[in-house]
Amino acid sequence: MNAVEEWQAALDDAGELSPDVVDRILTVHGERGAKAIEAVAEERVKEYNDFTVVVGHEEEYVVEDGGCQCRDSQYNLDPDDPTQLCWHVIAVSIAERVGEVDYHDMWYSEVREFL
Repeated sequence: MNAVEEWQAALDDAGELSPDVVDRILTVHGERGAKAIEAVAEERVKEYNDFTVVVGHEEEYVVEDGGCQCRDSQYNLDPDDPTQLCWHVIAVSIAERVGEVDYHDMWYSEVREFL
């Protein structure tokens, strides 16, 4: 079990962002983990019929199948290291485990047309 799977299992067991789980996330992910926790607390993880989206301060990021299209994922992270995740993927993982995903019964592709 890698460090990400360990904090995910601890979060599954706790059902909430306990101090121990927060500490584990920050130890593994540092600033990315802090940004992810902040996004979850601010209810910025949105699930649509077609995608899960994390609302950033300037853009929205589609997270699908454990991956993200953000620049951090594309250029800075080692795809062979399962502990290297962008904060958007971390936020989705946290939000799903603590029941903080904001569900929208609509297609993101349709919503995106209006933005």
